Amino acid sequence: MTMEKIEPQEHLEGHIGEGKTVASLEDAGQEALNEQRNKRLNRRLDIRLLPVLALVYLLNFLDRGNIGNARVLNKETGDDMLSKTGMTSNGYALTVTLFSVAYTVFEVPSNWIMKHYVRPSVWLAILLGCWGVLTIGFAGVKNYGTVLALRLLIGMFEAGFFPGIVYLITIWYRHNERAVRIAFVIAFCNLAGAFGGAIAYGIGHANGRSGLEGFRWLFIIEGLITVVSVIPVLFVIPDYPARAKFLSAEEKQFAVDRLKERGGGYDRTHATRKEILETLFTPRMIAHYCAYIANVVTQGSFTFFTPTIVTGLGYESIQAQLLTVPPWVVGFVVALLLSYSADYFDSRGSHITVISVIGGIGWLTAGLLPTTAYAKRYGCLCMAAAGAFPAAPSMTNWVTCNSPSMLTIPLAIAVHNSCAGLGQIIAQWIWKQDEAILGYPTGNFVCAACNFFVAILALCLRLWYGRMNSKGAKDARGESRIWSY
Repeated sequence: MTMEKIEPQEHLEGHIGEGKTVASLEDAGQEALNEQRNKRLNRRLDIRLLPVLALVYLLNFLDRGNIGNARVLNKETGDDMLSKTGMTSNGYALTVTLFSVAYTVFEVPSNWIMKHYVRPSVWLAILLGCWGVLTIGFAGVKNYGTVLALRLLIGMFEAGFFPGIVYLITIWYRHNERAVRIAFVIAFCNLAGAFGGAIAYGIGHANGRSGLEGFRWLFIIEGLITVVSVIPVLFVIPDYPARAKFLSAEEKQFAVDRLKERGGGYDRTHATRKEILETLFTPRMIAHYCAYIANVVTQGSFTFFTPTIVTGLGYESIQAQLLTVPPWVVGFVVALLLSYSADYFDSRGSHITVISVIGGIGWLTAGLLPTTAYAKRYGCLCMAAAGAFPAAPSMTNWVTCNSPSMLTIPLAIAVHNSCAGLGQIIAQWIWKQDEAILGYPTGNFVCAACNFFVAILALCLRLWYGRMNSKGAKDARGESRIWSY
Protein backbone atom coordinates (compact mmCIF):
# COMPACT_ATOMS: atom_id res chain seq x y z
CA MET A 1 0.00 0.00 0.00
CA THR A 2 2.77 2.37 0.92
CA MET A 3 4.52 1.84 -2.39
CA GLU A 4 1.27 2.38 -4.29
CA LYS A 5 0.75 5.73 -2.55
CA ILE A 6 4.27 6.90 -3.20
CA GLU A 7 4.42 6.00 -6.89
CA PRO A 8 1.56 8.24 -8.03
CA GLN A 9 3.06 11.15 -6.07
CA GLU A 10 6.46 10.61 -7.72
CA HIS A 11 4.76 10.29 -11.05
CA LEU A 12 2.87 13.55 -10.49
CA GLU A 13 6.04 15.40 -9.44
CA GLY A 14 7.74 14.22 -12.59
CA HIS A 15 4.99 15.74 -14.67
CA ILE A 16 5.12 19.01 -12.75
CA GLY A 17 8.86 19.21 -13.29
CA GLU A 18 8.46 18.41 -16.95
CA GLY A 19 5.70 21.03 -17.19
CA LYS A 20 7.95 23.67 -15.70
CA THR A 21 10.75 22.69 -18.05
CA VAL A 22 8.47 22.81 -21.08
CA ALA A 23 7.08 26.19 -20.00
CA SER A 24 10.59 27.53 -19.49
CA LEU A 25 11.66 26.27 -22.89
CA GLU A 26 8.61 27.82 -24.50
CA ASP A 27 9.34 31.17 -22.82
CA ALA A 28 12.96 31.02 -23.89
CA GLY A 29 11.92 30.13 -27.43
CA GLN A 30 9.43 33.00 -27.56
CA GLU A 31 12.03 35.40 -26.20
CA ALA A 32 14.54 34.31 -28.84
CA LEU A 33 11.88 34.68 -31.55
CA ASN A 34 10.98 38.18 -30.35
CA GLU A 35 14.65 39.15 -30.32
CA GLN A 36 14.99 38.00 -33.93
CA ARG A 37 11.87 39.98 -34.89
CA ASN A 38 13.29 42.96 -33.02
CA LYS A 39 16.57 42.81 -34.92
CA ARG A 40 14.75 42.54 -38.27
CA LEU A 41 12.57 45.52 -37.42
CA ASN A 42 15.56 47.58 -36.29
CA ARG A 43 17.42 46.82 -39.51
CA ARG A 44 14.45 48.07 -41.55
CA LEU A 45 14.10 51.16 -39.37
CA ASP A 46 17.82 51.91 -39.45
CA ILE A 47 17.88 51.81 -43.24
CA ARG A 48 14.79 53.98 -43.59
CA LEU A 49 15.15 56.44 -40.72
CA LEU A 50 18.78 57.00 -39.74
CA PRO A 51 20.33 58.12 -43.07
CA VAL A 52 17.71 60.85 -43.50
CA LEU A 53 17.96 62.01 -39.88
CA ALA A 54 21.76 62.02 -40.06
CA LEU A 55 21.70 64.03 -43.31
CA VAL A 56 19.33 66.70 -42.03
CA TYR A 57 21.14 66.98 -38.70
CA LEU A 58 24.38 67.43 -40.60
CA LEU A 59 22.68 70.30 -42.46
CA ASN A 60 21.37 71.62 -39.14
CA PHE A 61 24.90 71.90 -37.85
CA LEU A 62 26.30 73.23 -41.11
CA ASP A 63 23.76 76.06 -41.03
CA ARG A 64 24.38 76.63 -37.33
CA GLY A 65 28.16 76.70 -37.55
CA ASN A 66 28.71 78.38 -40.92
CA ILE A 67 28.70 81.78 -39.23
CA GLY A 68 31.90 80.70 -37.48
CA ASN A 69 33.47 79.93 -40.87
CA ALA A 70 32.15 83.18 -42.37
CA ARG A 71 33.67 85.14 -39.47
CA VAL A 72 37.25 84.56 -40.62
CA LEU A 73 36.88 83.44 -44.26
CA ASN A 74 39.06 85.62 -46.56
CA LYS A 75 39.97 87.83 -43.62
CA GLU A 76 43.36 88.68 -45.16
CA THR A 77 41.68 90.49 -48.09
CA GLY A 78 39.04 92.20 -45.93
CA ASP A 79 36.24 90.11 -47.43
CA ASP A 80 35.17 88.30 -44.26
CA MET A 81 31.67 88.79 -42.85
CA LEU A 82 32.77 91.01 -39.98
CA SER A 83 34.52 93.46 -42.29
CA LYS A 84 31.66 93.61 -44.82
CA THR A 85 28.91 94.16 -42.25
CA GLY A 86 30.81 96.38 -39.81
CA MET A 87 30.44 93.79 -37.06
CA THR A 88 32.86 93.80 -34.14
CA SER A 89 34.06 90.73 -32.20
CA ASN A 90 31.64 91.62 -29.39
CA GLY A 91 28.90 92.10 -31.97
CA TYR A 92 29.60 88.60 -33.29
CA ALA A 93 29.39 87.19 -29.75
CA LEU A 94 26.07 89.00 -29.20
CA THR A 95 24.74 87.64 -32.50
CA VAL A 96 25.43 84.02 -31.65
CA THR A 97 24.20 84.68 -28.10
CA LEU A 98 20.79 85.77 -29.39
CA PHE A 99 20.73 82.64 -31.55
CA SER A 100 21.27 80.61 -28.38
CA VAL A 101 18.59 82.52 -26.50
CA ALA A 102 16.08 81.70 -29.23
CA TYR A 103 17.33 78.12 -29.17
CA THR A 104 16.65 77.93 -25.43
CA VAL A 105 13.22 79.57 -25.48
CA PHE A 106 11.63 77.73 -28.41
CA GLU A 107 12.70 74.10 -27.80
CA VAL A 108 9.94 73.15 -25.37
CA PRO A 109 7.09 74.77 -27.37
CA SER A 110 8.38 73.14 -30.54
CA ASN A 111 8.37 69.65 -29.04
CA TRP A 112 4.94 70.32 -27.53
CA ILE A 113 3.55 71.17 -30.98
CA MET A 114 5.09 68.07 -32.53
CA LYS A 115 3.79 65.73 -29.83
CA HIS A 116 0.22 67.00 -29.75
CA TYR A 117 -0.62 68.71 -33.05
CA VAL A 118 1.68 68.08 -36.03
CA ARG A 119 3.16 64.83 -37.34
CA PRO A 120 6.97 64.60 -36.82
CA SER A 121 7.81 64.41 -40.53
CA VAL A 122 5.72 67.50 -41.34
CA TRP A 123 6.99 69.56 -38.39
CA LEU A 124 10.65 68.70 -39.02
CA ALA A 125 10.20 69.58 -42.71
CA ILE A 126 8.68 72.96 -41.80
CA LEU A 127 11.58 73.78 -39.47
CA LEU A 128 14.14 72.63 -42.04
CA GLY A 129 12.63 74.66 -44.89
CA CYS A 130 12.30 77.85 -42.84
CA TRP A 131 15.88 78.01 -41.61
CA GLY A 132 17.15 76.96 -45.06
CA VAL A 133 15.47 79.97 -46.66
CA LEU A 134 16.80 82.26 -43.93
CA THR A 135 20.32 80.90 -44.47
CA ILE A 136 20.13 81.82 -48.16
CA GLY A 137 19.00 85.27 -47.02
CA PHE A 138 22.34 85.70 -45.26
CA ALA A 139 23.93 86.09 -48.68
CA GLY A 140 22.42 89.57 -48.92
CA VAL A 141 23.40 90.98 -45.53
CA LYS A 142 24.85 94.49 -45.66
CA ASN A 143 24.80 95.55 -42.01
CA TYR A 144 24.99 94.24 -38.48
CA GLY A 145 21.26 94.67 -37.76
CA THR A 146 20.28 92.32 -40.58
CA VAL A 147 22.72 89.68 -39.39
CA LEU A 148 21.29 89.96 -35.88
CA ALA A 149 17.67 89.58 -37.03
CA LEU A 150 18.32 86.65 -39.36
CA ARG A 151 20.37 84.80 -36.79
CA LEU A 152 17.61 85.19 -34.19
CA LEU A 153 15.04 83.73 -36.60
CA ILE A 154 17.32 80.83 -37.55
CA GLY A 155 17.74 80.01 -33.86
CA MET A 156 13.96 79.99 -33.43
CA PHE A 157 13.42 77.46 -36.21
CA GLU A 158 16.47 75.32 -35.43
CA ALA A 159 15.53 75.09 -31.74
CA GLY A 160 13.06 72.23 -32.01
CA PHE A 161 14.94 70.18 -34.58
CA PHE A 162 17.26 68.04 -32.47
CA PRO A 163 14.77 67.35 -29.64
CA GLY A 164 12.31 66.45 -32.40
CA ILE A 165 14.77 63.92 -33.79
CA VAL A 166 15.38 62.44 -30.33
CA TYR A 167 11.64 62.21 -29.68
CA LEU A 168 11.19 60.43 -33.02
CA ILE A 169 13.86 57.90 -32.00
CA THR A 170 12.08 57.28 -28.67
CA ILE A 171 8.87 56.64 -30.62
CA TRP A 172 10.53 53.80 -32.51
CA TYR A 173 13.40 52.26 -30.48
CA ARG A 174 13.75 50.54 -27.10
CA HIS A 175 15.67 52.20 -24.24
CA ASN A 176 18.90 50.25 -24.79
CA GLU A 177 18.86 50.83 -28.54
CA ARG A 178 18.60 54.61 -28.57
CA ALA A 179 22.03 55.93 -27.58
CA VAL A 180 23.87 54.40 -30.52
CA ARG A 181 21.17 55.74 -32.89
CA ILE A 182 21.24 59.17 -31.29
CA ALA A 183 25.03 58.98 -31.49
CA PHE A 184 24.91 58.07 -35.17
CA VAL A 185 22.81 61.18 -35.81
CA ILE A 186 24.79 63.45 -33.48
CA ALA A 187 28.05 62.14 -34.89
CA PHE A 188 27.13 63.81 -38.14
CA CYS A 189 27.44 67.18 -36.43
CA ASN A 190 31.11 66.23 -36.13
CA LEU A 191 31.12 65.51 -39.85
CA ALA A 192 29.30 68.81 -40.37
CA GLY A 193 32.23 70.53 -38.69
CA ALA A 194 34.60 68.62 -40.93
CA PHE A 195 32.57 69.25 -44.09
CA GLY A 196 31.98 72.86 -43.09
CA GLY A 197 35.70 73.47 -42.86
CA ALA A 198 36.37 71.67 -46.14
CA ILE A 199 33.53 73.50 -47.93
CA ALA A 200 34.66 76.85 -46.57
CA TYR A 201 38.21 76.07 -47.69
CA GLY A 202 37.00 75.46 -51.26
CA ILE A 203 34.61 78.41 -51.34
CA GLY A 204 37.31 80.69 -49.94
CA HIS A 205 39.07 80.33 -53.27
CA ALA A 206 35.89 81.47 -55.07
CA ASN A 207 35.96 84.82 -53.30
CA GLY A 208 34.87 87.59 -55.68
CA ARG A 209 33.15 85.34 -58.22
CA SER A 210 30.07 87.07 -59.72
CA GLY A 211 30.81 89.99 -57.42
CA LEU A 212 30.08 88.01 -54.25
CA GLU A 213 32.40 87.46 -51.32
CA GLY A 214 33.24 83.91 -50.30
CA PHE A 215 31.09 84.00 -47.16
CA ARG A 216 28.00 84.89 -49.27
CA TRP A 217 28.58 81.88 -51.53
CA LEU A 218 28.92 79.76 -48.39
CA PHE A 219 25.43 80.73 -47.18
CA ILE A 220 23.85 80.34 -50.64
CA ILE A 221 25.20 76.84 -51.28
CA GLU A 222 24.51 75.45 -47.81
CA GLY A 223 21.05 77.07 -47.67
CA LEU A 224 20.00 75.62 -51.03
CA ILE A 225 21.01 72.11 -49.99
CA THR A 226 18.93 72.49 -46.81
CA VAL A 227 15.81 73.62 -48.69
CA VAL A 228 16.03 70.72 -51.15
CA SER A 229 16.32 68.26 -48.23
CA VAL A 230 12.74 69.04 -47.17
CA ILE A 231 11.55 66.49 -49.76
CA PRO A 232 13.09 63.31 -48.23
CA VAL A 233 12.02 64.42 -44.74
CA LEU A 234 8.41 64.66 -45.85
CA PHE A 235 8.24 61.45 -47.84
CA VAL A 236 10.72 59.06 -46.19
CA ILE A 237 10.53 59.60 -42.42
CA PRO A 238 7.88 57.36 -40.78
CA ASP A 239 5.85 59.12 -38.08
CA TYR A 240 4.41 56.48 -35.72
CA PRO A 241 4.56 52.65 -35.61
CA ALA A 242 0.77 52.36 -35.80
CA ARG A 243 0.71 54.40 -39.05
CA ALA A 244 3.80 53.02 -40.77
CA LYS A 245 2.79 51.97 -44.29
CA PHE A 246 5.95 49.93 -44.80
CA LEU A 247 5.02 47.56 -41.92
CA SER A 248 2.40 44.81 -41.86
CA ALA A 249 -0.37 44.89 -39.23
CA GLU A 250 1.50 42.29 -37.16
CA GLU A 251 4.77 44.25 -37.38
CA LYS A 252 3.01 47.46 -36.35
CA GLN A 253 1.64 45.79 -33.24
CA PHE A 254 5.03 44.32 -32.39
CA ALA A 255 6.67 47.75 -32.86
CA VAL A 256 4.20 49.23 -30.37
CA ASP A 257 4.33 46.38 -27.82
CA ARG A 258 8.11 46.18 -27.57
CA LEU A 259 8.33 49.72 -26.15
CA LYS A 260 5.98 49.24 -23.20
CA GLU A 261 8.50 47.87 -20.72
CA ARG A 262 10.96 50.78 -20.26
CA GLY A 263 9.28 53.76 -21.91
CA GLY A 264 9.07 55.15 -25.39
CA GLY A 265 6.50 54.94 -28.12
CA TYR A 266 3.80 57.42 -28.99
CA ASP A 267 1.24 58.65 -26.46
CA ARG A 268 -0.82 61.86 -26.63
CA THR A 269 -1.97 61.53 -23.02
CA HIS A 270 -1.23 64.66 -21.00
CA ALA A 271 1.05 64.30 -17.99
CA THR A 272 -0.17 65.36 -14.55
CA ARG A 273 1.07 68.48 -12.79
CA LYS A 274 3.09 66.28 -10.40
CA GLU A 275 4.83 64.51 -13.28
CA ILE A 276 5.69 67.80 -14.98
CA LEU A 277 7.02 69.38 -11.80
CA GLU A 278 9.20 66.36 -11.01
CA THR A 279 10.57 66.40 -14.56
CA LEU A 280 11.46 70.06 -14.24
CA PHE A 281 12.62 70.44 -10.66
CA THR A 282 13.75 67.21 -8.97
CA PRO A 283 17.45 67.41 -7.96
CA ARG A 284 18.54 64.50 -10.13
CA MET A 285 16.89 65.99 -13.25
CA ILE A 286 18.46 69.38 -12.50
CA ALA A 287 21.81 67.58 -12.24
CA HIS A 288 21.24 66.14 -15.74
CA TYR A 289 20.40 69.58 -17.10
CA CYS A 290 23.39 71.26 -15.43
CA ALA A 291 25.75 68.58 -16.74
CA TYR A 292 24.45 69.14 -20.26
CA ILE A 293 24.91 72.91 -19.98
CA ALA A 294 28.56 72.34 -19.05
CA ASN A 295 29.05 69.79 -21.83
CA VAL A 296 27.60 72.17 -24.42
CA VAL A 297 30.08 74.88 -23.42
CA THR A 298 32.74 72.65 -24.98
CA GLN A 299 30.49 71.76 -27.93
CA GLY A 300 29.68 75.42 -28.56
CA SER A 301 33.37 76.26 -28.49
CA PHE A 302 33.93 73.84 -31.34
CA THR A 303 30.81 74.88 -33.26
CA PHE A 304 31.41 78.62 -33.28
CA PHE A 305 35.13 79.05 -32.64
CA THR A 306 37.13 76.15 -34.10
CA PRO A 307 38.28 78.24 -37.11
CA THR A 308 39.15 81.07 -34.70
CA ILE A 309 41.08 78.72 -32.39
CA VAL A 310 43.02 77.19 -35.28
CA THR A 311 43.75 80.65 -36.71
CA GLY A 312 45.19 81.43 -33.28
CA LEU A 313 47.63 78.57 -33.77
CA GLY A 314 49.41 80.60 -36.42
CA TYR A 315 47.55 79.56 -39.60
CA GLU A 316 45.92 81.79 -42.21
CA SER A 317 42.11 81.87 -42.38
CA ILE A 318 41.77 79.58 -45.42
CA GLN A 319 44.28 77.05 -44.02
CA ALA A 320 42.43 77.20 -40.71
CA GLN A 321 39.21 76.07 -42.42
CA LEU A 322 40.92 72.89 -43.62
CA LEU A 323 42.68 72.23 -40.32
CA THR A 324 39.35 72.22 -38.47
CA VAL A 325 38.55 68.88 -40.14
CA PRO A 326 40.69 66.38 -38.11
CA PRO A 327 39.31 67.31 -34.64
CA TRP A 328 35.76 66.87 -35.91
CA VAL A 329 36.61 63.49 -37.44
CA VAL A 330 38.07 62.37 -34.09
CA GLY A 331 34.82 63.41 -32.40
CA PHE A 332 32.79 61.48 -34.99
CA VAL A 333 34.64 58.20 -34.50
CA VAL A 334 34.78 58.41 -30.70
CA ALA A 335 31.06 59.32 -30.49
CA LEU A 336 30.04 56.17 -32.36
CA LEU A 337 32.34 53.87 -30.38
CA LEU A 338 31.41 55.33 -27.00
CA SER A 339 27.67 55.22 -27.64
CA TYR A 340 27.77 51.65 -28.94
CA SER A 341 29.65 50.61 -25.81
CA ALA A 342 27.22 52.52 -23.52
CA ASP A 343 24.25 50.74 -25.12
CA TYR A 344 25.97 47.34 -25.17
CA PHE A 345 26.84 47.45 -21.46
CA ASP A 346 23.67 49.43 -20.62
CA SER A 347 25.86 51.87 -18.69
CA ARG A 348 25.91 55.61 -19.34
CA GLY A 349 27.36 57.22 -16.22
CA SER A 350 30.76 55.54 -16.34
CA HIS A 351 31.19 56.18 -20.07
CA ILE A 352 30.32 59.87 -19.72
CA THR A 353 32.68 60.18 -16.75
CA VAL A 354 35.70 58.68 -18.52
CA ILE A 355 35.33 60.54 -21.81
CA SER A 356 34.72 63.86 -20.03
CA VAL A 357 37.94 63.45 -18.02
CA ILE A 358 39.84 62.82 -21.26
CA GLY A 359 38.36 65.95 -22.85
CA GLY A 360 39.14 68.00 -19.75
CA ILE A 361 42.77 66.93 -19.85
CA GLY A 362 42.94 68.02 -23.51
CA TRP A 363 41.62 71.53 -22.80
CA LEU A 364 43.72 71.93 -19.65
CA THR A 365 46.95 70.89 -21.37
CA ALA A 366 46.25 73.23 -24.30
CA GLY A 367 45.89 76.10 -21.84
CA LEU A 368 49.09 75.26 -19.98
CA LEU A 369 51.33 74.76 -23.02
CA PRO A 370 53.40 77.66 -24.35
CA THR A 371 51.58 79.77 -26.93
CA THR A 372 54.13 78.86 -29.60
CA ALA A 373 53.72 75.08 -29.09
CA TYR A 374 51.39 74.99 -32.10
CA ALA A 375 51.63 71.29 -32.98
CA LYS A 376 51.14 70.14 -29.38
CA ARG A 377 48.21 72.50 -28.82
CA TYR A 378 46.61 71.26 -32.05
CA GLY A 379 46.96 67.69 -30.76
CA CYS A 380 45.27 68.79 -27.52
CA LEU A 381 42.42 70.23 -29.60
CA CYS A 382 41.86 66.79 -31.14
CA MET A 383 41.91 65.27 -27.64
CA ALA A 384 39.40 67.85 -26.43
CA ALA A 385 37.14 66.93 -29.37
CA ALA A 386 36.94 63.41 -27.97
CA GLY A 387 35.36 64.83 -24.82
CA ALA A 388 33.08 67.46 -26.35
CA PHE A 389 30.55 65.73 -28.59
CA PRO A 390 30.85 61.98 -27.80
CA ALA A 391 29.26 62.33 -24.34
CA ALA A 392 26.14 64.07 -25.67
CA PRO A 393 24.30 61.01 -27.12
CA SER A 394 24.60 59.03 -23.90
CA MET A 395 23.63 62.08 -21.83
CA THR A 396 20.52 62.58 -23.95
CA ASN A 397 19.52 58.92 -23.86
CA TRP A 398 20.13 58.80 -20.11
CA VAL A 399 17.44 61.45 -19.67
CA THR A 400 14.95 59.53 -21.82
CA CYS A 401 15.54 56.40 -19.72
CA ASN A 402 15.17 58.16 -16.37
CA SER A 403 12.45 60.74 -16.90
CA PRO A 404 10.20 60.73 -13.78
CA SER A 405 7.27 59.70 -15.99
CA MET A 406 7.00 57.98 -19.36
CA LEU A 407 4.58 60.75 -20.41
CA THR A 408 7.13 63.48 -19.77
CA ILE A 409 9.91 62.02 -21.92
CA PRO A 410 9.33 64.63 -24.70
CA LEU A 411 9.36 67.41 -22.08
CA ALA A 412 12.57 66.07 -20.53
CA ILE A 413 14.20 65.87 -23.96
CA ALA A 414 13.19 69.43 -24.81
CA VAL A 415 14.28 70.92 -21.47
CA HIS A 416 17.54 68.96 -21.58
CA ASN A 417 18.36 70.17 -25.06
CA SER A 418 17.22 73.73 -24.35
CA CYS A 419 20.09 73.79 -21.87
CA ALA A 420 22.29 73.68 -24.96
CA GLY A 421 21.38 77.31 -25.56
CA LEU A 422 22.68 78.31 -22.13
CA GLY A 423 25.91 76.39 -22.71
CA GLN A 424 26.36 78.05 -26.10
CA ILE A 425 25.88 81.49 -24.55
CA ILE A 426 28.74 80.80 -22.13
CA ALA A 427 30.91 79.46 -24.97
CA GLN A 428 30.39 82.59 -27.02
CA TRP A 429 31.99 84.87 -24.42
CA ILE A 430 35.00 82.89 -23.25
CA TRP A 431 37.01 83.04 -26.51
CA LYS A 432 38.25 86.61 -26.23
CA GLN A 433 39.85 88.19 -29.26
CA ASP A 434 42.37 90.11 -27.13
CA GLU A 435 43.65 86.75 -25.78
CA ALA A 436 44.56 85.39 -29.23
CA ILE A 437 48.24 86.18 -28.70
CA LEU A 438 48.11 84.29 -25.37
CA GLY A 439 46.47 81.17 -26.89
CA TYR A 440 42.98 81.84 -25.46
CA PRO A 441 43.64 80.78 -21.84
CA THR A 442 40.14 81.69 -20.62
CA GLY A 443 38.47 79.53 -23.26
CA ASN A 444 40.73 76.55 -22.63
CA PHE A 445 40.48 76.63 -18.84
CA VAL A 446 36.71 77.18 -18.76
CA CYS A 447 36.18 74.25 -21.13
CA ALA A 448 38.47 72.07 -19.00
CA ALA A 449 36.51 72.97 -15.86
CA CYS A 450 33.23 72.20 -17.65
CA ASN A 451 34.44 68.75 -18.74
CA PHE A 452 35.59 67.87 -15.22
CA PHE A 453 32.28 69.16 -13.81
CA VAL A 454 30.40 66.85 -16.20
CA ALA A 455 32.54 63.91 -15.07
CA ILE A 456 31.77 64.57 -11.39
CA LEU A 457 28.01 64.92 -11.97
CA ALA A 458 27.88 61.81 -14.17
CA LEU A 459 29.64 59.75 -11.52
CA CYS A 460 27.30 61.05 -8.79
CA LEU A 461 24.22 60.30 -10.92
CA ARG A 462 25.47 56.79 -11.60
CA LEU A 463 25.71 56.12 -7.86
CA TRP A 464 22.36 57.84 -7.28
CA TYR A 465 20.51 55.59 -9.75
CA GLY A 466 22.18 52.49 -8.35
CA ARG A 467 20.84 53.46 -4.92
CA MET A 468 17.36 54.12 -6.35
CA ASN A 469 17.33 50.63 -7.90
CA SER A 470 18.43 48.98 -4.66
CA LYS A 471 15.61 50.78 -2.80
CA GLY A 472 13.01 49.98 -5.47
CA ALA A 473 12.23 53.68 -6.05
CA LYS A 474 9.06 54.26 -8.08
CA ASP A 475 8.40 56.92 -10.70
CA ALA A 476 6.09 59.95 -10.54
CA ARG A 477 3.07 57.78 -11.44
CA GLY A 478 3.82 55.35 -8.60
CA GLU A 479 4.94 52.63 -11.02
CA SER A 480 7.96 50.37 -10.56
CA ARG A 481 10.94 51.27 -12.71
CA ILE A 482 14.42 50.07 -13.45
CA TRP A 483 16.54 53.21 -13.45
CA SER A 484 19.37 53.35 -15.98
CA TYR A 485 22.82 54.08 -14.58
